[in-house]
Amino acid sequence: MRNHRAVVLVAVLLSTFSLPVSLTGASVALPDIGRDLDAGLASVQWVVNGYNATFASFMLATGALADLVGRRRVFAGGVALFAVSGLLAAVAGDILLLDVARAVAGVGAAAAATSASALLAGAFQGPARARAFSVFGTTIGAGLAFGPSVAGLLIDTLGWRAVFAAPALAGAAVLLLTPWLPESRQPHAGRIDWPGTGSFTAALLLLIFGFVQGPEYGWDDVRIVGAFGVALALLVVFARVERSRPDPMFDLALLANPRFVGICLAAATIVAVMVPLLVYLPSYFTTVVGLTPAAAGATLILLTAPTLVLPLLAGALIRRVPAPAVIVASVAVVAVGAAWATVLGPTSDAAVLAGPLLTMGAGIGLSIGLLDALAIGSVGPHRAATGAGMINTARLASETIAIAVVGAVLASTTAGRLADPGFTGGLRAVLWTMAALAALAAVAVAALLRSGARSREPVAQPSR
Repeated sequence: MRNHRAVVLVAVLLSTFSLPVSLTGASVALPDIGRDLDAGLASVQWVVNGYNATFASFMLATGALADLVGRRRVFAGGVALFAVSGLLAAVAGDILLLDVARAVAGVGAAAAATSASALLAGAFQGPARARAFSVFGTTIGAGLAFGPSVAGLLIDTLGWRAVFAAPALAGAAVLLLTPWLPESRQPHAGRIDWPGTGSFTAALLLLIFGFVQGPEYGWDDVRIVGAFGVALALLVVFARVERSRPDPMFDLALLANPRFVGICLAAATIVAVMVPLLVYLPSYFTTVVGLTPAAAGATLILLTAPTLVLPLLAGALIRRVPAPAVIVASVAVVAVGAAWATVLGPTSDAAVLAGPLLTMGAGIGLSIGLLDALAIGSVGPHRAATGAGMINTARLASETIAIAVVGAVLASTTAGRLADPGFTGGLRAVLWTMAALAALAAVAVAALLRSGARSREPVAQPSR
């Protein structure tokens, strides 16, 4: 049994490390991709947005699929799809093929991520589960912390294609371990919610299309207005489909639980601040400040390094401080860091940015892993993958929309060039907006968690 756990832990952690590296690596590579493939800003943005959009869209479906047909089977299929798509992206000769490969990779990443969380929850119980999820959070932090710097080094030495090949090869190594993973599934099998999956996926993709293409086509263009209108209608359809199903992939009943909603809001807010900065700060550092890709990636360690250390400390902290208080504090700290980061400018160096980037990183690091443990603990064991899918969908949908919105703002302020004049002012406006929204979210999360504590339906706390 102990060897069983070790194999699960190694496979889950290696795949978990690869997913954020694929995102941050692509972000650092965007300027080089645009130059090499002669692609415009909107097309290049889809390298990140396509991956994130399908990642977010298929979280619910793959989480439900893992519960129904088996967590190991879906995990293996997701890792295989991620690896093959990554290799295809590494050899893509035009931007369209690269964008398509990245979108397919996002589907595989969704399947791997939701089933990985469920495999971890099934293999460990009690205090061991809390420790496992602390290491899980640290691994996510390691992917975020080292992804930009590793990507920068790969680009400087091997070119931008290496940032897609390296995570794909790591996925291939994970596949070698899958025969030894335990299989588990929901006791009473049901059917996959294809209407819900289709309506949610189409709605999110149309929202992203509207934000990405809006600056290029014009916000009053019939295609953009139509995309937003149809996306809203599809979200209504999605909600109605889920209410009518006896076994919905998105359990709307959980939205009546204030604590679960507060957990999802905190997770969504934190990534909506962090991930757009990981995507666009490398371009700012290389085009405005004048850093090399490797130096830009190294500077971003100031933002991501706390996510490597603090998840383990959070596990010890909640022995003395209630977990909800830690979550609220994390969101508030992120808001402070975002406001402080408005000091950035064309002459900014690591000394100027160290304070704000480390502050945001501290808020992010305290919450990683803890939020996942609280979310999975709020649902029954037979719905573990579905619960993981719900919080990860909130997280990924938020970051995907945030990336698209920030990209639209910067495309407008820089006339599609991501350079000064306009880049500095656009980033500062984005940071002030992020700070305000995160501050409001901290207040809302505190109210929701307090209300949830008084409700009749308690949410399980992570084991201490």
